[in-house]
Amino acid sequence: MKVESPVNVIRGAAATVKINFLGIWRDTTSPNDLLLGSLMIKLLFITCILPLSCCFASGENNVARVRNIVLVHGAWADGSGWKGVHDILVKDDYNVSIVQEPETSFKEDVAATKRILALQDGPCILVAHSYGGAVITEAGTDPLVVSLVYIAAHMPDVGENEAEDGKRFPRDLSKSNAIKKTADGFTYLDPAQFHEYFAVDLPAEQAAFMARSQVLNAADNFKAVITTAAWRTKPSWMLVATKDRTINPDLERWYATRAKSHRVEVSGASHAVYVSRPKEVAALIEQAASHTR
Repeated sequence: MKVESPVNVIRGAAATVKINFLGIWRDTTSPNDLLLGSLMIKLLFITCILPLSCCFASGENNVARVRNIVLVHGAWADGSGWKGVHDILVKDDYNVSIVQEPETSFKEDVAATKRILALQDGPCILVAHSYGGAVITEAGTDPLVVSLVYIAAHMPDVGENEAEDGKRFPRDLSKSNAIKKTADGFTYLDPAQFHEYFAVDLPAEQAAFMARSQVLNAADNFKAVITTAAWRTKPSWMLVATKDRTINPDLERWYATRAKSHRVEVSGASHAVYVSRPKEVAALIEQAASHTR
């Protein structure tokens, strides 16, 4: 069925009303009849045309943005850090899913992400922080993923791994002794230095809890080689945290330039920008959702 635009409906309605009332206007010049005609035209607009215009506007908004968002955390963290971003997106009527990678192997982290992608009911924006950027680069080739958002994240290419990429622009963390390793090959950040290197723009008490609840990450994950890079074929966005000490901000900028990503910078933000600056992070995700078809 063909649906006319509001403008054409208004024109047609106006013409119809004029024809219907021409007989009256030719036969009489009564002010009451003229007033009746004017009131009927206004009533037609209020009851028929205005609601139709609203329907058209609503339909355009629904088509204009992707509604499903999948969030992927990074190393030494879990999905709870996304709560602030999650709450903003849900309030703005997005469907939000959060991946809980086990961090036991890169392969298993990619599988965990694809498991959540399979639950989506349509196109989605895939978002990651930190090490999660490598994960979504590999998992983001899923056909449901229409764009990728990197939040202070790694963005390796095919044949690369984040450990080697990090050497392009050495980070403060790599120059410290804050990274510790267990006997069975898992890494973690020294709780006494977590605040300084990971989340300096958060209250000390909050950073202390994050340090105590951090998920240990298999050391080999940082050396996992990318076999397919989703950002090569899909639009991407990068948020640079200007005071990041875990990933050098210049590396984040370099990644964005290479991938021709849409880039924004959050001044003064630490590596934990997704926790400390949820408004800015959510705004970038919503920008990606609104500009992706």
